[in-house]
Amino acid sequence: MMGAVLQIATVVPLLLATAQGFSLSRTPTTRLTTTTNRIPQQQSRQQQQQQQLCHSASSFATMTTRRYAIPNDPLGTTPASRTSTPQTRKKESLKPFGRYLEVECWKQAELRGLEPTLVAVANACKQINRIVQRAQTDNVYGAATTTTTTTTSGSGGSTTNGDSTTTTAVVNVQGEVQQKLDVICNDLFLRAFCGSSQCIHTVASEEEDEPRCCSDVMNDPAFAMGEFVAVFDPLDGSKNIDASLPVGSIFGIYRPEAGSNLNNKDDLAAAFCHGDASRTLVAAGYCLYSATTVMVLTLGSGVDGFTLDPDTGRFLQTHSDLRIPSRGPIYSFNEANYRDFDKPVQEYLNSLKQQKRSTAKKQQQQPVSARYMGALVADAHNVLINGGIYGYPATFSNRQGKLRLMYESNPMAMIMEQAGGAGSTGYGRILKVKPKDIHQRVPTFLGSIENVFELDQFCKYYSEDDENQQRWES
Repeated sequence: MMGAVLQIATVVPLLLATAQGFSLSRTPTTRLTTTTNRIPQQQSRQQQQQQQLCHSASSFATMTTRRYAIPNDPLGTTPASRTSTPQTRKKESLKPFGRYLEVECWKQAELRGLEPTLVAVANACKQINRIVQRAQTDNVYGAATTTTTTTTSGSGGSTTNGDSTTTTAVVNVQGEVQQKLDVICNDLFLRAFCGSSQCIHTVASEEEDEPRCCSDVMNDPAFAMGEFVAVFDPLDGSKNIDASLPVGSIFGIYRPEAGSNLNNKDDLAAAFCHGDASRTLVAAGYCLYSATTVMVLTLGSGVDGFTLDPDTGRFLQTHSDLRIPSRGPIYSFNEANYRDFDKPVQEYLNSLKQQKRSTAKKQQQQPVSARYMGALVADAHNVLINGGIYGYPATFSNRQGKLRLMYESNPMAMIMEQAGGAGSTGYGRILKVKPKDIHQRVPTFLGSIENVFELDQFCKYYSEDDENQQRWES
């Protein structure tokens, strides 16, 4: 009888310990049989310690979730996606790009046909963003090349001795070596402009020698019925890819003036060169691929900016009615070419660098600061947000400048002017320059209106080249 009682006294604590989630391996059996009265006390202390640890871990997890949770998680995998947070409420209040286009194109009936085209351009920018991010891992960076195989024959041409393979870099009409990404992005933009609707008749690209009718791009005559022509630089600053620096895309849409013959496929360039852009350019924009992917667009009634949401894959309106400061501290020039710049530009840069910080503070201005990233979109966007001036002037070796008028300078100048800034050649508005060729180059200065005005004054005062001044005066 006593043995049975002793067995019951031994088994009951073991069952209690098992029910409370403790492993039997942590407490030797021999010790349990001899010190049964100590087991509840040990279990109580262990249970308190585990409860304290669980409470600490739960508090840390809650704090981490609140700090780093992904708002609007589409898969619902985080607590933040099931609760309302300030981040989710802000994101829900942002207008999607598609809704923005619906409203703006409704306001301007003549642009309603461009709505599907601009949606397709935004989708192309999303694809380019993914390609740029994967360029290093997917080996799509570097120069584009072509391989030519030459067959050599023996005497009499009857015996083949072998083949020789030659690899050469692809050079575009600008004389620049094309990058692999240039070719890929060019095709994406061609399809976006020509394949989304029938409102675009002809497209011109920095990577193409001549403008192309959309019927040729899509291999379908039904796509040659539009009233607009489009231009674009598919990947501005593509050499920055190798160093993981910012790059971008630029585009513009023109409505040719009356008298332009879009049906003449032998002279499509004439449609682009008929009249100045101040009257024919109806939409312009760019997309910046950097720490965030930002698209900036103007339809002739202000400038708006959209940020790509990585959770939903949509562009959301994060910058409504962008306005550039009337004066800014940033100047963005490639000063490695300083000695090749004309005297007016040299004097202007000298005046900027001679400004003292104490003088700037007295005038309640920020001290000047040099910023240059080597990509037009990145540098111009920095100036648009913070104020200042971007410049790519003419040099002794490039008297016409380096940037292309139709698909770089004109779209960026329109954006700057619509945001309250200016775009100048140094002697007049960029948008007033009458194009003579689809790939025409022009000296370009973009930015805050007071900064650009000061540069224009330097150009007029120090100019020693009257012919150059007359060339760019509107």
